[in-house]
Amino acid sequence: MPQVDEKFEFDYSIPNTLLIKISGDWHISEGLLSESLVSAEFSSHPDIKQVNFSVSQDLKWDSGLIAFLLKLIKECTQKNIQVAREGLPPEAQKLLALALKVYEKTPSHPKSKESFFEECGGKVLQIGESMAHELNFLGDIAVSSFRLFTGRVFFRWDDFMLLIKRCGVDTLLLVSLISLLVGMILAFVASIQLKMFGAQIYIADIVGIAMVRVLAAVMTGIIVSGRIGASFAAELGMMQTNEEIDALKTLGVSPVEFLVLPRVLALVLMMPILTIYADLMAILGGFLISVWLFHLNPVEYLNHTQLAVKISYVWIGLIHSFVFGVIIAIAGCLRGMECDRSAAGVGEAATSAVVSAITGLVIATAIITFICQVLGV
Repeated sequence: MPQVDEKFEFDYSIPNTLLIKISGDWHISEGLLSESLVSAEFSSHPDIKQVNFSVSQDLKWDSGLIAFLLKLIKECTQKNIQVAREGLPPEAQKLLALALKVYEKTPSHPKSKESFFEECGGKVLQIGESMAHELNFLGDIAVSSFRLFTGRVFFRWDDFMLLIKRCGVDTLLLVSLISLLVGMILAFVASIQLKMFGAQIYIADIVGIAMVRVLAAVMTGIIVSGRIGASFAAELGMMQTNEEIDALKTLGVSPVEFLVLPRVLALVLMMPILTIYADLMAILGGFLISVWLFHLNPVEYLNHTQLAVKISYVWIGLIHSFVFGVIIAIAGCLRGMECDRSAAGVGEAATSAVVSAITGLVIATAIITFICQVLGV
């Protein structure tokens, strides 16, 4: 005999099958029914192998019915009871299928372990593809630069002036602090050996030559890499995520010409200025330590600095800064342009831009130093 409840009825007319007839108001505002009522039927009829459904014409339902059916289907799955959803409303069947997909476990296929030579070959191919993409990007920048000199380039000059401000004025405070402290530290380190011979006055020579020739450009490059290079990568990465770069391509505007070239120009123009400023702040740091702590004559310190620092050293530092500006701008823009379209991709692009820029700075410093050594400069 069928067993009746307020909202459903149990029918055992088919052997080993439980037919649940659903009717009434199943809106969630009426309260959710527990599946324990059906579980009790499973306990009293252990021979049940399948559950079918049928619905009445007066059925009213929303997510409350879906929540009840979802719990019931999970319990049937645990007890190896098949559930036929054909008798349910079509809309309810679609919602159930969508909800159950969350709980489906995709069988993981064990990856075949690659041999050492296969891994090496894959890495080589990956490096080759990356180098080809980077050379293509450099080629686009070169073409845009040529168009700039011929007067056919298109970008907003207001945005360019804003980039000049960001790369220059907004970075001065950080460059001032770091350069001043590095000059002080270098003076302290130099004094450890020089005071053994009473030659503290040569602190001026060491600080002046080291900072003007290499260190000021390197420290400025590291600061700009973390501040400007990462911001370039994040900006272009967000534009890539929001499909703004695709929109520019659709409008026939070159993203390299409109977005990358202004950033490269702004950083290349401001890096030498920041380096000269860092030179002065580092010499000031060494001056303060030497005069206040080691009681050196201020005029004599400045005279030693003037004699030690040759104009060729200044040009070497400016060459460093120019090369560093190119490396930082290209690294930041490249990582931003190839960013994955997700929030995690933007973060990875910013991190990769800083790492690539600093690595490039160290390599460029070694190459320029070697060339200067060979040329005897």
